[in-house]
Amino acid sequence: MTIIAPSLLSSDTFQLEKQLQEIKSAGANYLHVDVMDGHYVSNINFGPKYVKDLRPHTDLTLDCHVMAEQPEAIIDSLMEAGADIITFHPETTRHAYRLIEHIHEQGKKAGIAFDPSVAIAAYRDLLPLADQVLIMTVTPGFGGQKFIPDMLEKVQEVTELKAQNYYGYDIEVDGGINDKTGSQCKKSGANVLVAGSYVFAGSIKENIAQLK
Repeated sequence: MTIIAPSLLSSDTFQLEKQLQEIKSAGANYLHVDVMDGHYVSNINFGPKYVKDLRPHTDLTLDCHVMAEQPEAIIDSLMEAGADIITFHPETTRHAYRLIEHIHEQGKKAGIAFDPSVAIAAYRDLLPLADQVLIMTVTPGFGGQKFIPDMLEKVQEVTELKAQNYYGYDIEVDGGINDKTGSQCKKSGANVLVAGSYVFAGSIKENIAQLK
């Protein structure tokens, strides 16, 4: 099954409750929340308070992508606020293994993210522990960027490693995802599609239907 995760980075803050209803009725599964600190990426966006405020208004899975230095400083607050999945970039912490363990101890799912410039081999030892592997198909930090086709090779790589080693992680892609690039990612092995600009441009229902 393909899991659709609309990225709230592209939502309309003043129409959010209406858009949440449209997202759910269209059959999306996750809400993707980008947490940025202005250091690991130059943008600043969303935080624990946003997740806490969002949680009572939806029963969809809150998929939080932490783009921050020292993510351990914010992850507990996100989990307490109601996040279901916490995905972080291993290079942002000295204790990636322990952080995954800690997320699991709190009953949450843990994901690891790969920037376009980071090889899968760099953190291959973490793959058996991950519930989700996020392949960034743009440089993280801002919405509306163009999909990087070369990242399909990374999707294929983690798909092959999953099959060869019987790993259990979902494979998520994020950045420049639309009906065409989403199809390419799905063929390469991705089963979670994060889409922001595409979902929120025009009819949310029709756009999600195209992705599904």
